[in-house]
Amino acid sequence: MKKRLYQSDAASYFREHSSIFLFIVVLFLMGVIFGAIVVNSMSITQKEDLFYYLSQFFGQVSDGKVAEDNDLFLQSFFHNSKFIGLMWILGISIIGLPVILILLFIKGMVVGFTVGFLVSQMGWKGFMLALVSILPQNLIIIPVFILMAAFSVIFSLRMIRKQFMKKYSQPIIPFFKGYIFALVAAVIFISVASGIEAYLSPWLMKTIISSASL
Repeated sequence: MKKRLYQSDAASYFREHSSIFLFIVVLFLMGVIFGAIVVNSMSITQKEDLFYYLSQFFGQVSDGKVAEDNDLFLQSFFHNSKFIGLMWILGISIIGLPVILILLFIKGMVVGFTVGFLVSQMGWKGFMLALVSILPQNLIIIPVFILMAAFSVIFSLRMIRKQFMKKYSQPIIPFFKGYIFALVAAVIFISVASGIEAYLSPWLMKTIISSASL
């Protein structure tokens, strides 16, 4: 009975804020598209310089000279956790709403630029590298970022209503408890994604680089 009640509450919550979730998804996709456009606007010299450093990195991966798996895990975990934590804190502050949207757009732009650059410079090989080095962990990270951004925007809007609309009588504490739970859940999923990025993606990259003779 409780499980059905929670499912009903979650479904009604998503229906109530469906416009916000849709806006967040569209904003992220716009960031991805913009990132891909930036690749095409780069000069040939800029692309060659960037590809040179990228080739150096691929050589290190192929030779097994990248950082230790545990170090990669910690770097990925703390980087993504700080990003998520910043969004969460901005959701509490009334003035943080536009910054949340900017952060999500930047995240989408980074993904779009990375994939776009690999594909534009290396064609099919670049697509395969993007598939094994970016996709696995981002299957978790991107939904977490989108959901956290949406939750932060929703909570920020509630805070604004509470502050400036005297007729707004809904208590904040129950929503704040759910907001804390969302952060904890996000950190757990981020740890899983960091594990994939640290322990699985480098092995897949090395396999693709060796087979493709990059």
